[in-house]
Amino acid sequence: MVELTRSGLSAAVASAVLLSAPVLLGGGVKAEERINWLKTPAPATSRAVQAPPPLPVPPSLPPQTYRYRLAPGDQLVTSVFKIEGYEAQVQVLSDGTINLPRLGTVEVWGLTLDEARQRITAGYSQFLRRPLVYLDLVEQRPVRVTVTGEVLRPGVFTLPVNSQGAIGSTADLTSVGADGGGWPTMIDVIQKAGGISAKGDLARLELLRPSPIPGGPTQSYVFDYLTVLKDGGFAPNPLIYDGDSIRVHKATSPLNIDLLTTAASNFAPAAIRVQVVGEVFSPGVVQIGSSAPLSSAILASGGVTRRGSVKRVDLIRLDRQGRTTVKQLRYDPNAVLSSANNPPLQNGDVVVVDRNNLSKITDGMNDALQPLTPIVNAASVFRLLGLPTGVSN
Repeated sequence: MVELTRSGLSAAVASAVLLSAPVLLGGGVKAEERINWLKTPAPATSRAVQAPPPLPVPPSLPPQTYRYRLAPGDQLVTSVFKIEGYEAQVQVLSDGTINLPRLGTVEVWGLTLDEARQRITAGYSQFLRRPLVYLDLVEQRPVRVTVTGEVLRPGVFTLPVNSQGAIGSTADLTSVGADGGGWPTMIDVIQKAGGISAKGDLARLELLRPSPIPGGPTQSYVFDYLTVLKDGGFAPNPLIYDGDSIRVHKATSPLNIDLLTTAASNFAPAAIRVQVVGEVFSPGVVQIGSSAPLSSAILASGGVTRRGSVKRVDLIRLDRQGRTTVKQLRYDPNAVLSSANNPPLQNGDVVVVDRNNLSKITDGMNDALQPLTPIVNAASVFRLLGLPTGVSN
């Protein structure tokens, strides 16, 4: 009798729930209609507001998921659920192994956290029954990245990852620094390398990433930031992981607007150092903005003196191959930026302001008369002392 009552009660409750469902959902009215009730109806005489144009769709990138793989320098913590004596905090050694309590050496180099956990579980299963292994990454190794091409300081750089880094199993290539949780981004790495040079092509920044499959081909991604900066749009700022490489290609026949756009971007160095010598008021090393023109360096040195020539300014530049190039320019402080006589400068350039023709003639006469100066001075002294000079009148 009790069971029947319970069954009848359950059926009654179920029927009540089913019957009351339309009431809970607004008396059978659809959710869209209920939301429309909350809207104030537009007057009949009002015109329909035109919808704004859709936002530009970000460029589609090849789907690439990054899975963090263990390597020397990673700090791990491990334990076995409800079994004491298996807790340990270990570091992946230089040979890619960790030493665990009662298990010994376990190789984890190149494994994800899940793969390493499965390997440790398999080892403990030899003398434990269904062990539940806990494994977590508490501190990531620093990110080592190689930067080549048109940057001020190409080389291999090591960047730390803070404790809030994205240590999960996956991360999207299109992630940006704000959501990266401590991982360095492409902009961070290029700035670490001194920034993109004046010859760098902001339309071809290449990211090379090792294959997630051991022995697989290297993944290559090319980013065009120049078009985005000039025309607007969206460009991802990818997160950089250990083992990545960044290559900045050299621009071929860049336009003046391209040079100015690159110099004004956060890819360029904040400042460069240029040496100005010759006929300027304050010769020496000056610090100017990235890709600043020739006129900025001369003005930073105090300007050209009266002995200086605006018709002859030499720009000396040393390229990466150790070759020195000398370009003769005609200085014009009012010349258009990035023009032939007011080109953008690069870090390490030397500017030589020559003497004008009048100064050269005056200096030449002084140089010609300089050997006779001691003789003239000696004859004057002899005359003052009343001594014979050896010169007959």
